[in-house]
Amino acid sequence: MENATKNSTAVSSKQTRHKIGKAQKKLFPIASLNIIESACRPNPINILKESSKGRIQSLLPLRYERMSASPFSFYRGSAAVMASDLSLATSTNLKLQVCGDCHLLNFGGFATPERKLVFDINDFDETSTAPWEWDVKRLAASFAIAGRDKGFTDLQCSEAAWTAVNSYRKHMAEYAEMSALQIWYAQISLKELIHSGKIKEMKQFDPKEIKKAIKRIPHQKEFAKLTHNKQGRPVIKDNPPLIFHVPKEKQAGFFAEAENAYCRYLRSLSHDKKTLLSRYKLQDVAMKVVGVGSVGMFCGVLLLMSATGDPLFLQFKEAHQSVLEPYAGKSKFKYHGQRVVAGQKLIQSATDIFLGWTTDVAGRQFYIRQLRDAKVKPSLDTMDHDIFLRYAKSCGWALSRAHARTGDAAILNGYMGQDDLFEDTIAKYAMSYANQNEKDYALLLHVLKQGLLPT
Repeated sequence: MENATKNSTAVSSKQTRHKIGKAQKKLFPIASLNIIESACRPNPINILKESSKGRIQSLLPLRYERMSASPFSFYRGSAAVMASDLSLATSTNLKLQVCGDCHLLNFGGFATPERKLVFDINDFDETSTAPWEWDVKRLAASFAIAGRDKGFTDLQCSEAAWTAVNSYRKHMAEYAEMSALQIWYAQISLKELIHSGKIKEMKQFDPKEIKKAIKRIPHQKEFAKLTHNKQGRPVIKDNPPLIFHVPKEKQAGFFAEAENAYCRYLRSLSHDKKTLLSRYKLQDVAMKVVGVGSVGMFCGVLLLMSATGDPLFLQFKEAHQSVLEPYAGKSKFKYHGQRVVAGQKLIQSATDIFLGWTTDVAGRQFYIRQLRDAKVKPSLDTMDHDIFLRYAKSCGWALSRAHARTGDAAILNGYMGQDDLFEDTIAKYAMSYANQNEKDYALLLHVLKQGLLPT
């Protein structure tokens, strides 16, 4: 009888939370999520200029060059523009820990500490507490925009956006039936995705290659590719403007400061990770240009070597204020590197064992993780429309699992409902935003041609 009472209470609780979601839908109808406020939106170029402040000025031309490659490249680099747009639109007023830059290339496979390959979100520079649908909208719009870049029809692009959101809604309904602990333990294995048919015929997710990635000695491949011998010791190869050392006259001071920042980073780790890293010594440090949106940030690579000659590469990335904070509220963390680390641990099913944060004497804030760890990156170039749709399902699933960890899946399930209205609405929004993004992209090309931005 006692168990029956507990089960009855659990069911009642889920029903109550489901009703809360339905009530929220009456206050903020799903149909209102399709509206894009274009009349009062700020100039997107001004937002880009503002987001360029504090970056390495000599790298800004490379940032704008990468953004000007295509409308999708522009979209990847303009998370701040979309954050502004999302803030002007109707919101459900339901907040949780979001990714903040949830586009389709910020997903992929990576190895857990147990050497199991999982599929998940893998970029958290903009993570913050914000309305949950902001992530869903950015993901859906990324499929619409990337699909156009690949030459798909608008119907096919809309179908991809719809598929991602449909997968999100259906998996959220599944998480709504789970306990908090079950959700927290949930992972999406690449093996499961492959066998389910949701990802197939993509060379990046070939089972044999995945097996090789897991068995490969960590960082040996990167060591052969990224280093060379200099005066009897391994150092990182320069490959400007993508990888480079600071000028020779500044190297000694730069290395000393890197050592100090590294020591501060160690304080953010648990005792067991500190013990593991005590087997390694910092050998070299170089700057490294990464991504599209991060170009110009103070980012780089640390090479560490053990006494037995084993390499370890750590990547440091400068952390600025999340693009969502001006609109969704300031982070509760004092340091943005700390914000990124805490957000990633909340959202990801398994985080890098070396994930931590630090600061330097100039006041810059960073987070640190392994450079690569059996990462499996998707490639848009190899996707036909069928694979594109399968990948959309996988991304929707991964985002749903991430949101269920810090949000209330039953409330979100109650809001989205059991029919297709939610995905129909967000797919329409995605196509409308793809049109807006193309206008913003054309404006970028115009100002670059006029010489109003560094090139």
